[in-house]
Amino acid sequence: MLEETFEQFYAIPQSAKITINNRDGAVLLYGSDGNDMRVRAVKKAYSRERLSQIAIEISVRPNVVSVRTKFAPQPKCALFDRSGTVDYAIVVPATAEISTLRLNAGEVIVDGMRGRSVHAWLGDGRMFAHNCFANVDLALQRGNLAISYDWWEQGTFLVHANIARGDAWAFLPSDAAFHLVAEAVHGKLASDFENTPGARAASAGARKIETFVHGGGQASINVRAANGDIKIVATHP
Repeated sequence: MLEETFEQFYAIPQSAKITINNRDGAVLLYGSDGNDMRVRAVKKAYSRERLSQIAIEISVRPNVVSVRTKFAPQPKCALFDRSGTVDYAIVVPATAEISTLRLNAGEVIVDGMRGRSVHAWLGDGRMFAHNCFANVDLALQRGNLAISYDWWEQGTFLVHANIARGDAWAFLPSDAAFHLVAEAVHGKLASDFENTPGARAASAGARKIETFVHGGGQASINVRAANGDIKIVATHP
């Protein structure tokens, strides 16, 4: 396996709209208090020719930023080709808007975002959202997904996760106040918040629950799995 590293810094507005597109590999996105974007990418391939065919294209315009990976065309006879991958670690202002984060296969992490919205799509792999106090829309075609918060803040935000095939976990502080909607269409569903003050308990074996935990607050957590299990876990603040 051959590797090549790319690393650059860019000055961008804290309210910039950012799009990120990758095919195979990883996108690890972190929010910070800074006024710049740091991009570190590691290209990997099994041949020097294939490595040189992977291009990282970054466009920075006023308030609009694009990070795009360009791969060589895949052979038409191949069902799946991982002979070339790119792993990104990207640090952006926490208040930036992530209008698109798209990865065909691999791992996605979104950590510490507080902007207007985050839209992330993953075809196959693992997806994590950590301490995001923003409107977050997560879509996963196949794999596992986890949403977690180390602490809770009062505010108006919505986290919506939709998994076509795979399991989902949400780790939320036990003292958090939020509106919870969870549905496992063809799977098992369990929640530690069913008996908290203000919650409406689900019937045994229910595949959908809706509860207002500690009065509901202004935040909403909405998780849906078409084929898979969902577990909502109460953690200590």
